[in-house]
Amino acid sequence: MRYFIYAFLLLTVSTVAFGATGTAVIYQVNGQSYEGYFISPSDQAPFVLLIHDWDGLTDYEVKRANMLADLGYAVFALDLFGAGVRPTDLKDRRQHTGELNKNREKMRALMKGALDAARDKGARIDNAVAVGYCFGGAAVLELARSGANLKGFATFHGGLKTPQGQNYSKTRGKILIMHGSADTAITMDQFADLAKELESAGVAHEMITYGGAQHAFTVFGENRYQETADKSSWKRFTEFLADTLKN
Repeated sequence: MRYFIYAFLLLTVSTVAFGATGTAVIYQVNGQSYEGYFISPSDQAPFVLLIHDWDGLTDYEVKRANMLADLGYAVFALDLFGAGVRPTDLKDRRQHTGELNKNREKMRALMKGALDAARDKGARIDNAVAVGYCFGGAAVLELARSGANLKGFATFHGGLKTPQGQNYSKTRGKILIMHGSADTAITMDQFADLAKELESAGVAHEMITYGGAQHAFTVFGENRYQETADKSSWKRFTEFLADTLKN
């Protein structure tokens, strides 16, 4: 189970990652308030846009953002649900993700709004990669299909299905998919379908499966957490960042 200390972090002290101080960022998209998290070790740091799972922006994403800041990256962990909206039960999580899955234009607008907010904080969005976990992984692929001018898109145990009527013809950056082969929520058939689609579209991509890893295999404290797959996928992701982004 995740421990929801994010609100506590925002209300008490800023988090620190090797000299970089993380802060809450309230920003607006189409008249609604959203609450993200920004951390940057330097003004010229390469940038990572981080997209949360279906329980909203929590301590998990903050921890991952801090881990990336330790490696020299600026990170904006966005908010897709709205300030103060952090669903804790299954029904609410399905409601919030379902609404965005049905309204892809809104999902894209929220990600664009987050990039604008990050740029306003000084992030180098022209030297950027987007990464997402679970539902956030599906959102990252939506961003890739939108034609967003990012250098790369990475997913950890993310949704892989392409919505009807969409394709990867506008995708600009390369794609990294990290998936558990024991994932019953997102099947290996979906994994294979995406591989065929990306190959057909001529999109540079790398797709990795981790044996025995279930859905959410990177989430600390979860029963499905698998340390080997988590460490291996994180290592590959950091290599992907180093290869993709300019320092």
